[in-house]
Amino acid sequence: MATAMDLKLFKVFKAVVESGGFTPAQAELNIGLAAISKQISDLEIRLGMRLCTRGREKFGLTEQGKVIYQASLDLFSALDTFRGQVGNVRGELLGDLTIAVIDNTCSDPNSPIVPVLRAWRERAPKARIRLSVAPLEEIEQGILKGQFAAGIVPVYTEKTDFDAMPVYREAVELYCSSDHPFFCLQDSEIDDEKLATAEYIEHVYANHQDKFRPMGPRNMSAVATQVEAVAMLVLTGRYLGHLPTHWAKSYVDRGQMRSLKPSRFRVTTPFKLLYRQCGRSNPLLDVFLELMEKEVAQGVHMHIAGQ
Repeated sequence: MATAMDLKLFKVFKAVVESGGFTPAQAELNIGLAAISKQISDLEIRLGMRLCTRGREKFGLTEQGKVIYQASLDLFSALDTFRGQVGNVRGELLGDLTIAVIDNTCSDPNSPIVPVLRAWRERAPKARIRLSVAPLEEIEQGILKGQFAAGIVPVYTEKTDFDAMPVYREAVELYCSSDHPFFCLQDSEIDDEKLATAEYIEHVYANHQDKFRPMGPRNMSAVATQVEAVAMLVLTGRYLGHLPTHWAKSYVDRGQMRSLKPSRFRVTTPFKLLYRQCGRSNPLLDVFLELMEKEVAQGVHMHIAGQ
């Protein structure tokens, strides 16, 4: 049976892995580098195996370390479930809820995450929220591995490995910068011939099949992996790229970007709350899902009323 000391060491190990190394884990654990190194060494001695590379080597998990990390996720998930069940008996919500969201979505007025987090805190004042911003693939893998209880992400294809709740849709348009030749042209002047000569940014994970359908084949001469990277390339004045309208708004307001032919190239991306019930009750997640469903329904009604 794991002792309190074992649990502490596993907690340190989990934090080191999720922070990406010993040095970045200092802020998460609020202890020094030497103390973290000693506790990981103590854990390795207790288990009789090497868990990770460190020192001058780039941080990484050994094969045994990968197994132990997954086991630690299962361990802390079981502890959270236990705390939740105890809390239910006492009429309280206890433990940690781990949620992840995709980057650069906070400015979208359609996103319900902020009011849901506020309502969740009121319902579970003795529980703790752990909110992470991460890339799409990392969030999906984190949910599958048990690192995150749920995540709010754009969904470009069906996700059969998850339970999913539709949350909102993000508007995306095609942009150029003030240094691009198209910036001073009227939309009517930007015909298919001109569009065929332009250079475009391929947004790697945002493989939205509707984006380029109205244009046909295009010269994808740049590749970006995140929204901010797309914006940087657009600002060079060399490329056209798709950006969420809420995120591009500040650049548009400053006259640094403009949307091109929005009636033709505007698309919307569905965002969903992904999670996995796995047959095991998680009271904190259940409350989060309940509040999200309520907020989404209210948002839909407000949207309809405003039409």
